[in-house]
Amino acid sequence: MTVQTGQPAPDFTLYTDQSQAYTLSDDNGGKSTVLLFFPGAFTSVCTAEMCSVNDNLNRYRDLDAHVLGISTDSPFVLAEFKKANGLDFPLLSDHNAQVCGQYGVKYDNDFTDMKLDRIAKRSAFVIDPDGVVRYAEETEHAGKQPNFDAIKQALADIQG
Repeated sequence: MTVQTGQPAPDFTLYTDQSQAYTLSDDNGGKSTVLLFFPGAFTSVCTAEMCSVNDNLNRYRDLDAHVLGISTDSPFVLAEFKKANGLDFPLLSDHNAQVCGQYGVKYDNDFTDMKLDRIAKRSAFVIDPDGVVRYAEETEHAGKQPNFDAIKQALADIQG
């Protein structure tokens, strides 16, 4: 993982599931940000992760944070995924895996017969209102969920 706790979060501009440009630094609004990189829409583990986060969205809001899901799927796929699962937070398309690369969470080798060098590794980052990474996690296996308790604790620690 390239981005570590205590470092400034790399800024980026990606397109949302609504095909609107979204720049991380423009949407801070004094809140913390939870970035959740996931390998692919409509897969079982990614669906479970995004639905679990959505079910707990009020808890993240109570911790003065907003959540962003990021995958290398197109905005059109992400729009359908969001609609199919009733997700109430933005999904961002990193279609060329540039941001995944900036954060150091892009597969750089193949673990199947398919070329996966543009797929996001399942990972989570908490960024405080000043743009500093306060939590960073990359799961060792794509089937493992991030540690949501640790994410929420990092958000609580930011609040003091």
